[in-house]
Amino acid sequence: MSAPVSDRAAMLAGMAPVLNPRRFAYRTLGVGEAVPGDAISWFREAEGVSVIVPAGDGEGPVLCWITLTVHSALDGVGLTAAVSGALADAGIACNMVAAHHHDHLFVPEADAQAAMAVLKALQAAAQS
Repeated sequence: MSAPVSDRAAMLAGMAPVLNPRRFAYRTLGVGEAVPGDAISWFREAEGVSVIVPAGDGEGPVLCWITLTVHSALDGVGLTAAVSGALADAGIACNMVAAHHHDHLFVPEADAQAAMAVLKALQAAAQS
């Protein structure tokens, strides 16, 4: 694994987005309900535990998972703002999840290809 990148321009230039072929949805667990084994992420909120699960097991819209493959540093500044801003300017909803090595985006299934185009254009602009 490469060293974490914290410079905004370098994070954008190296983000190399990858679209996961699986589809997902968010779900809120009931009181005392265990996190499902197929959940890819979970977060405890005041209202309950939110999980991201395969689309057939979730609630609400079907989402596509895009991973920014750059090893972004946890103290890096600006990647989330630049990515979410570019997608917002294109009218694409985006839920960001930061993990230790990478940042992950969940976008509506209907907008996945457009989101990939926006992200690749953002990356290309940062490389020039």
